Amino acid sequence: MSRTTFRERLKYWFDNTMSRGTGALIGWLALVSVGLIAVVSGLTLWLAPGEAKENNGPLGVLWMTLMRTLSPGKVASDAGTAVYVGLMLVASLGGIFIVSTLVGLLSNGLKSKIEELRKGRSRVVERGHTVILGWSDQVFTIISELSKAHASQRGSVIAIMADVDKVAMETDIRDRVSELGRTRVVCRTGRPSEPADLEMMNLGSARSVVVLSPYGDDPDAHVIKTLLALAKRRGEHPPVVAAIASSGNIAAARLAGGPDVHLVDSDDTASRLIVQSSRQSGMSVVCMDLLNFDNSEIYLRSDAELVGMTYGEALTAYQAATVIGLRKPSGVVLNPQMDTVVAAEDEIVVIATDDSLIRPGKTADAADEKAIATVTHGAPRPERTLLLNWNVRARQIVRHVDGYIAPGSVLDIAADHPDAGSGLGGLTNLTVNVKECDTTDRYALESLGAGLYEHVIVLSDDRYGAQHADTRTLMTLLQLRDMQSVLHERYSIVSEMHDENNRTLAEVTKADDIVISDTVIGLLLAQLAENQHLAEVFRYLFDPKGSEIYPRPAGDYVRPGDPVSFITVIESARRRGETAIGYRLGSQVNNAPAFGVVLNPDKLRPVTLGPDDFVIVLSEH
Repeated sequence: MSRTTFRERLKYWFDNTMSRGTGALIGWLALVSVGLIAVVSGLTLWLAPGEAKENNGPLGVLWMTLMRTLSPGKVASDAGTAVYVGLMLVASLGGIFIVSTLVGLLSNGLKSKIEELRKGRSRVVERGHTVILGWSDQVFTIISELSKAHASQRGSVIAIMADVDKVAMETDIRDRVSELGRTRVVCRTGRPSEPADLEMMNLGSARSVVVLSPYGDDPDAHVIKTLLALAKRRGEHPPVVAAIASSGNIAAARLAGGPDVHLVDSDDTASRLIVQSSRQSGMSVVCMDLLNFDNSEIYLRSDAELVGMTYGEALTAYQAATVIGLRKPSGVVLNPQMDTVVAAEDEIVVIATDDSLIRPGKTADAADEKAIATVTHGAPRPERTLLLNWNVRARQIVRHVDGYIAPGSVLDIAADHPDAGSGLGGLTNLTVNVKECDTTDRYALESLGAGLYEHVIVLSDDRYGAQHADTRTLMTLLQLRDMQSVLHERYSIVSEMHDENNRTLAEVTKADDIVISDTVIGLLLAQLAENQHLAEVFRYLFDPKGSEIYPRPAGDYVRPGDPVSFITVIESARRRGETAIGYRLGSQVNNAPAFGVVLNPDKLRPVTLGPDDFVIVLSEH
């Protein structure tokens, strides 16, 4: 083994010193400057004593040499012996090198610092802020909704950290979110799965944390890794809400995040909404209205005035709010039995436009008995459903259809996807048939005989990018709508799309429901970021085992054409064991943004419901 020489050690030490950045380089430059000034001053005192004496001795010579070094132009005014002028020239030439190098170092250092600031690596010093970890299209929905929720708050802040360029994030937010109100958005570039990067977000002072599934392959792996990084800070971070793309990864995510993390199963939630929308026209519009912060919102409220009342009596307790269920110590129950007594420890689940409006109102007017209808429904009949296209959620959708539908029903799958119809064993109520079909081809669609079906579900083909898949979906919807018009057929059409911006185009097709899965998940995450207790409410709404939302013909509840107060509608629904929460006007089903849906109407304001209108209720069947 060769021995390290002193020269090699010195060079190694010098290289390490130089690699420490701009500060180290400026330090070396200062050392060179001091050496140059000391040498030139010493030679001047020795070789030009006359000029040194004229400049007040050693201190004067040091000052004079320093000025020549920092301001080389002063050499032009020097006069004296050749030795003196030569020494000042050396100091000036050295000064040119030192000053130019210093300017370059300062310029590069300042540029590097500005670039570092633009990358967003400084620590967030806000308090009470909402933290979003990760980047996807859902982030724009969450920012928009939280901005609406915090419209009346000063100093509201949303802090985002993702492995994306800070400037690019800020540009996308400006382009995609039209109104922020009083809310400020702070972006930071970093890896949410790295504990060191999480320190930038000041999690200990945050209000809540939202973890998104990022773009790319296996997004759930990134979410689970982020949950593990957050778990290392247990007790130091606020409540966490996370979105999981694949249902199969829920168990692993729950283990990684612990019991305090609320997980949103994106695939399962979107699948349930698609199925419910296919069976109840307008279901997606109602859910979107409940999930956003624009009009009707869900609140939990303790009200001593309702203690001792039955749930049926509490339905008319508020004029400007609609009671939909109870949150008991055992959990949330929507549309419980009408004789359920409200206990002191119970919370009322209500729909209201603002929590300030949740107060007892003057609703003592009796229902109009003459206007109440007495229509009854028979047992459910077998149905035929057509499923167009195939994707990773299709198996869940088929299984959810099987849970809703009557025995003996038929589901036909038409798609040219290689996996179409696979993995569907164990169905109890459905008979499944698979047909190969290009769903954008008019003749292929006509050959399916769509008029034989009650429901048609159009899925987004996951073999294509989001925009291309949406384009193909639009083509299919246009063909179906034209076929309905030409052949005078009627069946419900629900479609799945990716981009909210394509919804406006899809409205031309007049589909019964359009489910934008990313938007739905973004709205749900925003709601849970504001109030995690609502997780039980929304879980109940999307669960087929409990009461669900049903838009039903208004003629089943009140006489068509007669003006009645909404209290009459509530009473008619109550007698059926249902909770009425609003209505849908058939004449406005194609008018955005509400599409005819009115939730939580004023109970005393008269409304006239016709044969084409619907009452929206919570019911178990």
